[in-house]
Amino acid sequence: MNAWRKAGCAVVVLLFAASCAVPVLAVKNAASVLGASAGSGGGEELGGAAAGIPDRMLAAYKGAVRLVKKEVPGCRGMRWPVLAGVARIESNHAVGRTVADSGAITPRILGPVLNGSGAGGNTTAFPDTDGGRWDGDARFERAVGPFQFLPQTFEAMGRDGNGDGTVDPHNADDAALAAAVYLCGNGRNLRDDKQLRSALFAYNRSDAYVAEVSGWIDRYDAAATSPDGASGATGDARTVLDAALAQRGVPYSWGGGNAGGKSRGVCCSPGGQDGRQVVGFDCSGLTVYAFARAGVRLPRLAADQAGVGTRIPAAAGYKALKPGDLVFFGYIPARDSSIYHVGIYLGDGQMINAPRAGKPVRIDPLSSMGGFAGGARVL
Repeated sequence: MNAWRKAGCAVVVLLFAASCAVPVLAVKNAASVLGASAGSGGGEELGGAAAGIPDRMLAAYKGAVRLVKKEVPGCRGMRWPVLAGVARIESNHAVGRTVADSGAITPRILGPVLNGSGAGGNTTAFPDTDGGRWDGDARFERAVGPFQFLPQTFEAMGRDGNGDGTVDPHNADDAALAAAVYLCGNGRNLRDDKQLRSALFAYNRSDAYVAEVSGWIDRYDAAATSPDGASGATGDARTVLDAALAQRGVPYSWGGGNAGGKSRGVCCSPGGQDGRQVVGFDCSGLTVYAFARAGVRLPRLAADQAGVGTRIPAAAGYKALKPGDLVFFGYIPARDSSIYHVGIYLGDGQMINAPRAGKPVRIDPLSSMGGFAGGARVL
């Protein structure tokens, strides 16, 4: 299984006040291989939503929870946040792909070739088992689909999640049901933390992986009780968050975005992006736009936005933040002049933001950025 990480955007004062540049933060996750296991489980808690999960993928997770009851009735505690936590790390919920009404995902999500070369963290060669049917490689295996199954494992775990008579790891419904079956084992209680962690360790034999997925499950469990996935924000905060969340998938554009919406940016970011060629937002352009929907005019630069409203010091920690607060990151967190990135706090340790060139507006955990510099309560 593969995970990819985030970076940020920095404050660079340009003639036309572009706001965000790119200090790239890379964290490597070893590719993982699913072993053989059997079973499935019972489902519960189908309600709720979570910011950052495409509706069609969330529907697949919830559908799997319903169907897995028939596969192995002895499993307890299966719920959509468990599947979402795994899929968040394996494929970021297939964000950037097209997910059809049928569940078909295009283009296909493929992991690195497991030829033992070391690329992507794989050091053991896995000879082909499917003739290239699912992974397009007739020599070696590749992990496939939004849950990154090896073809051989999917052959054992795969189920028809959408009732179309076929079983395909590149179908959201089929893959989600296969993951539910795998995680439930021979009848685990996934409400028991020890058993849940055992299931995750079987999925990827890495303590770091288990900790990371568990963190996302906790966030999604909290979101499952909220109808909007943003910790129950209301009023102007809800208006701001809805405006920002509606821009998910819009490209990053250096210097792009204003109170009216996305726009062409300026030239050029430290990473070389010519914003004039991209219609979108940079980090502070997104916040300017979102807050304008609530009648608030923000300065254009991230560092200047830190001076608006009531400043929340970094020392107060994440718990001092409320949904709708601006959140900042700086090279020297105690100095607002060093702020390089701004986002909007969603709750549950997450923010909606325009991360950097090449990455669209999306939801990231606050911990994905270095130099947390606190927040500002504008509303």
